Formats: sequence, structure tokens, C-alpha cells
Amino acid sequence: MGDYADRVFAVVRQVPRGKVATYGQIARLIGTPRSARYVGYALRGNPSPGQDASDIPCHRVVFKDGRMASGFAFGGEEVQRSMLQEEGVAFDEEGRVLMDRFQWSGAPAAGEGEADGRVPLGPPPDFDWKVELGED
Repeated sequence: MGDYADRVFAVVRQVPRGKVATYGQIARLIGTPRSARYVGYALRGNPSPGQDASDIPCHRVVFKDGRMASGFAFGGEEVQRSMLQEEGVAFDEEGRVLMDRFQWSGAPAAGEGEADGRVPLGPPPDFDWKVELGED
């Protein structure tokens, strides 16, 4: 695939079991804010979907309100929900991920990050996306 998709995959691989990220969050983390739709396109072409350590866990990417992608390319919405439940992710009565509890912070796990050659997993701690994007 291309460079954009490779950057998406590199970040999605960092989303830990039991956590989710949003399409927009992934876009921001790779330095392309406002390109959430393209993150979805890249994930649709995921060459290695699944839950094993070597896979790209695209099932962990959801909409910002916690909804599943109705067109989840690897089995549909119910398969995505089942995969997340298997990892311990909980849902509200409308079937949306409880984002306040299960959204990934974007911070690298201990021993991961730029120092070992991986894609940066977020902006500096004092970076304010709302100000940067003029949303204040």
C-alpha cells in the first residue's frame, strides 16, 4: 500500500487490546487532521486484520461517538462488536463503545515510541488540537 496507509497501520497497531481509537484520532496522530475518512479507506484495505500481535487490529477503530462502522470490511458491525467485547470493551444500551472508559489515550505503552523507531503516537503533551485547528 502507500505511505499514508502504512502510517495508519503503524498507529493502529499500537492501539492496545481493550481500547479503541477513533478515525479522527488516528488521522491526527499521523499528522493529517481532518482526514478521518481516508483513515477508513486505508483500513478497508488492511492486508492483515485480526487480533494477533502481528495483525493490524482495525476492529479497534470506531466513530467518535463510539458507533461501529456499519460497513466493517471484515465481517460487519456485529463481528466488530464481538471482537471488541472479547477484549473487554463495554457498550452502552445503544450499542456504542463507552468512549470515556475505553478510548485509547494515544500514549505509547512502556518501552514503545520514537526511541525504538516507531511512528510518533501523539503530539507533545502541551499541544492543543482545538487551538491548532481553530475550533476554540
